[in-house]
Amino acid sequence: MATNPPASVYEFRVTFRAPLPFVYEWCTDYSPEDPDLEKESYVRKILHQNARQAVYEDLYDTRDGWMWSRQVVTFHPPDRWHAEATGNHRDWSLDYQLRTLPSERTELRFRGERRRKPLGEKNPPKARMERELLAAWKHFAHALERDYRASHKRTARRRR
Repeated sequence: MATNPPASVYEFRVTFRAPLPFVYEWCTDYSPEDPDLEKESYVRKILHQNARQAVYEDLYDTRDGWMWSRQVVTFHPPDRWHAEATGNHRDWSLDYQLRTLPSERTELRFRGERRRKPLGEKNPPKARMERELLAAWKHFAHALERDYRASHKRTARRRR
């Protein structure tokens, strides 16, 4: 009987210059354009999305062949969501928690458990994986803050 390799746990925090309600809505609105925001080249297909849940698939072309994953995301408004990801190389269990900070800022706390498949490659070292995840979320932060500033300007113009 084959046993699954142990999970690796990855954690990081990132701060957004936008209020929590905007951050929550932005982060839980999945789109095929998400790879562009992350500065990556995978393909995202949205299979289902409503107020309670989103299901999407990502497909990566790697030097070793295709890497596929399906994420089932469950929303817990107003400040958290959870995802279970299944793929051909590894599985993830992901928790996202938002917290309000002073000056219209919001902190995202990410915690992910990554389980590799018996035939998948070994999980990367904790420091490297956390660095890569944080870099991706910093790209998201830039796009989110840009969208927040643009929406804030539109609202200010409408009031005049």
